[in-house]
Order: sequence, then structure tokens, then C-alpha cells
Amino acid sequence: MSPILFWIFTALMLGFGAATLINRNPVASALSLVVSLLGLSALFFSLDAYFIGVIQILVYAGAVMVLFLFIIMLLDLKAEQRRQLSLPVLLGGAAVTALFVTQIVLVVRSFHAGNQSFPPLASKFDDASNIGNMLFSHYNLPFQVIGVLILVASIGVVVLSKRELN
Repeated sequence: MSPILFWIFTALMLGFGAATLINRNPVASALSLVVSLLGLSALFFSLDAYFIGVIQILVYAGAVMVLFLFIIMLLDLKAEQRRQLSLPVLLGGAAVTALFVTQIVLVVRSFHAGNQSFPPLASKFDDASNIGNMLFSHYNLPFQVIGVLILVASIGVVVLSKRELN
């Protein structure tokens, strides 16, 4: 992948990730998260991890976000009211953000292995088969537990959002 496309997809992912946090409307926030996840899947495609990129689109940008939107619509959430921010809160947030960005810059500058090129993948590399074998041989129990948790969460949302009829 050309560096220009890398930076476009990275900016897309980070920009819409920030929009997910900034938006007060839950539906707009969820849709911003979908676009951010699509940018992330494009970055996986650039690493030749096609299976993970497709799963990113199908599972996260597709099924999980449909579930989020279903829950948002079912709970009938309204946009939050704008709050007045005080000057100490803004200065504290700016200070924490500046310290965080400074820390990231210092860590990235000291990490020299990031400048080395990635070795090419084997030509007979089948990541779907390897991931499937690993998932169902070593991680079968956590996979089943996550399925049960998603089922319980879905049932809980339906029970909590059920309106009583008069």
C-alpha cells in the first residue's frame, strides 16, 4: 500500500474515532464508529491480513453496530444536553492531553524497530485456516463464553426496554 493511502485511512479512522466521542447524538456517534472501523479494516487489508479485514467489516462494522443501533433505537435515547464547562476543567483536560501526546512522541522516537521493513509473508500462508484452527482448538471455551454473554445481553436489553402496557 502506498504511504498516501496509509495516511488517508489512518486519518479517516482517527477522525471518525474522535467524532464518535464528540458527537452528542448516539446514532451519529455509532455511525461514526462504523466509518472508523471501515478505515481500520482497510489498514488490515494493507497488511495482507484479508481475513481479519473482512471479519472486521462483517462482525464489527456489520453485526455489532447493528446491535448497537438496535439498542439505541429500542432505548429511545435522546441527545445529551450541552453542559457548561468551567475553565479549570478545560485547562486540566488540555494538560492531560498535552502530557499524553508528549509521552506518545517520546515512546515513538525511542522505538527504533519501527523503521525496519516487515519480512514478507510465506506464499502458502492461509490465515483463515490458521485462525479457525487456533480459535476452535485453543480458544473454544472463551469463544463459547462470549456467545453466551452476547445472548444474555440481548435478552437483557429486550427485558429492560419492554414498556408496560396500560
